[in-house]
Amino acid sequence: MHADDVDERCVTTLRLLAVDMVEQAKSGHPGLPLGAAPMAYVLWRRHLRHNPSDPSWINRDRFILSAGHGSALLYALLHLTGYDLSLEELKNFRQWHSKTPGHPEYGLTPGVECTTGPLGQGFAMGVGMALAEKWLAEKFNRPGFPVIDHYTYALVSDGDLMEGVASEAASLAGHWKLGKLIYLYDDNHITIEGDTALTFTEDVLARFQAYGWHTQRVGDGNDLEAIHRAIEAAKAASDRPSLIAVRTVIGYGSPKANNAACHGEPLGPDATRRTKECYGWPLEEPFHVPDEVRRTMGEAVNEGRRRQEAWESLMEDYARAYPEEAALLKAYLNGTMPDGWEKSLPVFDPAAGPVATRNASGKVLNAVASVVTNLMGGSADLAPSNKTFLSEGGSRNLHFGVREHAMGAILNGMALHGGVRPYGGTFLVFADYMRPSIRLAALMKTKVIYIFTHDSIGVGEDGPTHQPIEQLASLRAIPNLTVLRPADANETAAAWKIALEADGPVALALTRQNVPVLDGDREKIFQGVTRGAYVLSESCAPARVILIATGSETHLALEAQKVLEQGKGIPTRVVSMPSWELFERQEPAYRDAVLPPDVTARCAIEAGSSMGWHRWTGSQGSVIAVDRFGASAPGSVLMKNFGFTVENVVAAALALLPLNRE
Repeated sequence: MHADDVDERCVTTLRLLAVDMVEQAKSGHPGLPLGAAPMAYVLWRRHLRHNPSDPSWINRDRFILSAGHGSALLYALLHLTGYDLSLEELKNFRQWHSKTPGHPEYGLTPGVECTTGPLGQGFAMGVGMALAEKWLAEKFNRPGFPVIDHYTYALVSDGDLMEGVASEAASLAGHWKLGKLIYLYDDNHITIEGDTALTFTEDVLARFQAYGWHTQRVGDGNDLEAIHRAIEAAKAASDRPSLIAVRTVIGYGSPKANNAACHGEPLGPDATRRTKECYGWPLEEPFHVPDEVRRTMGEAVNEGRRRQEAWESLMEDYARAYPEEAALLKAYLNGTMPDGWEKSLPVFDPAAGPVATRNASGKVLNAVASVVTNLMGGSADLAPSNKTFLSEGGSRNLHFGVREHAMGAILNGMALHGGVRPYGGTFLVFADYMRPSIRLAALMKTKVIYIFTHDSIGVGEDGPTHQPIEQLASLRAIPNLTVLRPADANETAAAWKIALEADGPVALALTRQNVPVLDGDREKIFQGVTRGAYVLSESCAPARVILIATGSETHLALEAQKVLEQGKGIPTRVVSMPSWELFERQEPAYRDAVLPPDVTARCAIEAGSSMGWHRWTGSQGSVIAVDRFGASAPGSVLMKNFGFTVENVVAAALALLPLNRE
């Protein structure tokens, strides 16, 4: 069979496997695979350097299906090129416990580089991957030893390019001159509501040129050679990222071609039959894969193995020539922390005076970064306020500009790439701008650290627009995200230790205002923070009241304890609870030791929403919180007027006691 014929049969197989997957599942998106299969095939067959036998090979090219609704196309590619994804899994598309979910999920399906579906996210994560590749290459490559040398590709859609996160990330990619970032744009002019002319009439390529991208247009999405030449040209433009607009027809070959009707629903039995007739495909054999297609696309297994073996040989030579660099690179890629790194964590002395936890975080970050030399990140143009700048960081300092959403997604891409430990900062109230990226981080369990400062109405005069109220509750509601609101500088150091050792994303909520340094055993504090909550100050006798607090309000609880015990004769325990999530993970015996079930007079104190706090206070407890928006005034004035005073805490605690009388 002629090579061109084999190529066409490979493309047709990709198209119709996707159609069969969607048809069998009775749900899904057949339109994109039918239109975009040719460009995906050219990329995977002629350009993508990967090893299906080892999807985690560090020097592989990355491929992101940012248009995650077209997942059936990706699963067909993975199956045919030899990944551990059987035909049975394709037949179980979108079913319970299958490896072929409705949108690609990182960690579930071999070969899926990141979880996509929310449009624009894959686009932005690819920028993070390319950034990590560039940084590692500049740090470790030597003449004759390109040990980090790969591309990041993505297939993006009209919808991706409409999302603001993609625009933010594209601007940064052009600014950073990420020359190994190449995106194929499935320019089919159709969205769910109809033709893109309804809403999307801009000159997309002109916009990307303005961002500093190399741009090209392929007029026929079925022209394999034109697509190949465009990718070659994009590789040659090594000084900037590339966008290739490929004009495709959604649902190509089906009766519903060029129509929004084939975007997000099965073609149906009649249209499926007519589509297969169009391609000359067997009508009574769903999931048909010709032998020559399986052989041709299966060559990726041996090709990938050879590429990885050649790279491993290069690494052996590199290790002999540059042993220190090779050892450090290996540690980076394995995610290994330096021995004794925790000794770099600073100790804060109460005698030195109060310290804002954002300032303590900055000191911890700089101290740790001196030994954890792949710790890198920055802020959404707030580094002086977030204290995220590394004084000796050099290229590890990233300036994201006022782009919280792109920052969140780029951090995910960096973490997914491997070899770097990313962090990013902004004000806590602006975590809302990056929530979709945080949610995906939690879903993928990426090792990302968020530094959220200005964590309460204590922000003061900037007013309610900058004062977080619901943000802590909102972040705590995200599964797999660990939220820590430390009470002082030493709790902040402990929180950083947790963040750097965590298996998933961690958010630190930090004060703008100064707070006292706790006068207590540092080891006890560290152990307590690790467990999420601990008895910070025990009662003078068996406790009748428990005050539970986080962050700056912990010190208010300590002051109220003095009045309750010394002035009112009420034995009162103070519990510092920097992390609900960590406390939830403790064994019941520990939780009951900290919050004894028989002590029902519990008062929680936190300058944020009360939502969720009754889990810890119980139905007979109370919460001093903020369930309205803030105001513009000095922080101390706001705290007083919102009830964060010793007098109000004492009154709230006393009001609980009648419930405990026999």
